[in-house]
This record gives sequence, structure tokens and C-alpha cells, in this order.
Amino acid sequence: MQVEQVAPYLWRIPPDARPGMRVPGLIYADEALMAAIRRDAALEQVANAAALPGIVKASLAMPDIHQGYGLPVGGVVATAGPDGVVSPGGVGYDINCGVRLLATDLAAADVVGSRLERLVDALAAAVPSGVGSSGRVPLSAAELRRGPVRDGAGWAVARGYGEADELSRMESNGCLPAADPDAVSTKAYERGRGQLGTLGSGNHFLEVQAVETVFLPDVARVLGLDEGRLTVMVHTGSRGFGHQICTDALGAMQGAMRRYGITLPDRQLACVPLASPEARAYLGAMRAAANFAFANRQCLAHFAREVVERALGVSPRELGWRLIYDVAHNIAKEEEHEVDGRTRRLLVHRKGATRAFPPGHPELAEAYRAVGQPVLIPGDMGRYSYVLVGAPGAMRETFGSTCHGAGRVLSRTAAVRAARGRSIADELLARGIVARAGGRDSLAEEMSEAYKDVRNVVDVVERAGLSRVVARLRPLGVVKG
Repeated sequence: MQVEQVAPYLWRIPPDARPGMRVPGLIYADEALMAAIRRDAALEQVANAAALPGIVKASLAMPDIHQGYGLPVGGVVATAGPDGVVSPGGVGYDINCGVRLLATDLAAADVVGSRLERLVDALAAAVPSGVGSSGRVPLSAAELRRGPVRDGAGWAVARGYGEADELSRMESNGCLPAADPDAVSTKAYERGRGQLGTLGSGNHFLEVQAVETVFLPDVARVLGLDEGRLTVMVHTGSRGFGHQICTDALGAMQGAMRRYGITLPDRQLACVPLASPEARAYLGAMRAAANFAFANRQCLAHFAREVVERALGVSPRELGWRLIYDVAHNIAKEEEHEVDGRTRRLLVHRKGATRAFPPGHPELAEAYRAVGQPVLIPGDMGRYSYVLVGAPGAMRETFGSTCHGAGRVLSRTAAVRAARGRSIADELLARGIVARAGGRDSLAEEMSEAYKDVRNVVDVVERAGLSRVVARLRPLGVVKG
């Protein structure tokens, strides 16, 4: 793949690199990260996405990019009418996979040794995880249709899972409007109705952390992050519910493309015009899945709070539990952005990318409008995670987007092979990290060597002007599916 470096942290695939490209591909990375990116088909997928009808400006890729289904993980594309399309492969199977960060008033230094092990064991017991796990919020298909898929996190709060003031500290207030419960298949409802309040498997986790270093004290103070305090991070999405919605839409669109005369270099990017009935059905169902995911993280956070209080023997007042933010990183959203000097209404697909709106943006919660949208970037369970805020450069260059995590460098199969003969749990414990996992190979699949160093990823987005680094979080205990 023809790639040229055009700035210290920006690379370009020219639009004539492959037949059918309508716009260039732009990749944010330094030289070391680009060397890792070249090892799989991610760059080819960036070029393929540049052929989507109605694509605006460029096919974009963040420094945590790696090969995915259709659009690479770490990809961002925006489309607009009259020729624009929606592509489920530009969102992914785990619709509204995202991250929630909660802070406490507890000193992390006081939660060590047997006390930490007791807490992690209690979290592992209370939070269902793993493939096909069943949640603690059983619902009928009818209840699922009337509640979480329509009202998102607000439904969970109304049921007693958390507090109403938390909704303002979530992307889109924890609910996408215009969700269409009728656009969701019976099979999706059947898969999802027992999974509310579950982590799932793969790279999903619940992690107990310490705020290790604060880089921007004034911003951290606004967010509510204090150095040395205990935090809890939750990473999960819409589970089997969203997976089935994506599966259903891909099947419908691959047939519909012929009727609309759309040809693409990769059938995984199956798409339909934004004005088509298939697009309206997918977007309505996708928003329903996004709302399910917001409700899922809301319930999981509530369960985690109960466990921390019980396992550590602290009162709600001592715990001082507060939501920092909840962000989505697998989603398509209608947004207004300036393109070529004029404001346009776009459908922004973010797959493994986080919204990063800058200070002053009207969509931001009032509490954060002066500092920018909080951006939560999990790393790997053996090193560190980061909290960032959006910066003006993101609005100018990437449709208000930044990275979402570290990004894989080893497949799960390759990671398990590399871990053979080792105990990843023991290695983590030697570093003071207590890990519990439901699956036999879960820790091996998610070991640090399977990921890029997230410090390098966030360094690129900061130097490129897409976000600012606020704080680094150190893992203490992790629950994996």
C-alpha cells in the first residue's frame, strides 16, 4: 500500500493509490506505530473505506488502528447526502462498546494485599462475565423493547440503578433519540433479554485503578480526579443484542447494494443510501443497541458500587462515588461539522474511535464545557490507562474524534500461543495487579504484549492536537470475561 508521511504524526494514502478511492486516507501515527500498523491489512481497509459513496474529506485512522471487519478498528469516516451511505461495518458488531470511569474518595494505597484480593473476588462474583453470561437484570423481550432500548441509561436510573445526576455526565446523556424498537429482530431481542448487566468476553473488563499521575491539575479538578484515589473503569457494550442487529443489517444490505447500484472493493463494507428504508431501519436499530449498552454500563456501575461498599466495609459517604464520564467508541452519529468553510450535517462512523469535542462545544455537559469532553482510553491490564479531553484540532481534522485504546498487535490466537507455559495471572500479581477471568485463555489473550503501548498512542493524539492528556491510571485489579 502506497503511504507517504506528510507531517510528524500524519501519513497519507493518496486517492489514486487504489481504483475507486474518492478521497485520501489519513493515518495518525509516529514512525514506530506505523511500523506496527503495516503488519496487518488495516491500511488496505483504510483505502477500501475511501471508496464509500458520499464520503467526506478523508478515510481517517487513529494511532491504535488494527484490522477489523470492514472498517479497521480505529477508523473514522463521515458521509453526507445526497450520495452518502451508512455502513454497519463502519460501526462494528459490538454497537456502543464504550468505557465508563468512576472515581471515589478512597485512597488507593489503603486497598492493597488481602483487602484488594477480597474486593476483586467480590467483583468477579457479582459481575457476570464471559461468553453467553446471564445478567442480574432479567427482562422479557417486551420489557426490553419498552425500556432500555428506548430510554438507555435513564431507564436504569428510573429502576434504581444509579442517580439521575449521572445522566449529564454521559455522551448523549446516555440515550440516543430516534431509536426504533420495531426495527430490531425477534432474534436480537432473544439474545439480549438475559444479558443486561453483563461484561461479556474478549477485551471487556471491569478494572480497579489508582490515579497515578495528574498532568493537567486544573482540568483534573473539574473532572473530579485526585491523584492517589481509587477509581473503577468499566469497558463493555451491547453484547449479543448489538451483535445480532449488526448481523441482520449486513445481511439485508449485501443484497440491497445491487438494487442501489453500489459496488465496493470489500463486501464487508456493505452499505445503503442514507435516504433508503434499509438505512432508516439500521440506524433505528443501531440506536436501540446503543441505548442497551448505555443501560448495561449503568447497571454494571451500580453493581460495582454495591460491591465496593460491602467488600471494603465503607459507607456511601466514605466511598464518595461519582461518575467521571461514559463514552461510546463503536457508533454512528448525526453531527454538524465544518467542511470546506461551511457547516454540513454528516453521519460520522466511529469504529474503535472516541468522540473528542473541544471546550465550548454546545453538546458538552455544562460541567465540562470549559475543559472539553472527557476521553477515556483504556490501555492493557498490565500497564496503564489514560484520561484525556478533546481539543480544537479534533474538530478541524477528524470530525471531533480521537483514539479509543491501545490497539492490538497480536491476534488472540497468537497471544495464547505466546503465553504458552506462562501464568499471566502470576506475572500480573508480581506487579501488584490481582486478575480474575472467567475464560480459560482470557488472560493470555489480553496480556500486555498483545497490545501497543497506549502511552505511545495518546502521545500521538496529543502531539497531533486531537486531545490533551489529563491523567494516567494504574491497574490494581481486573475482572475479565
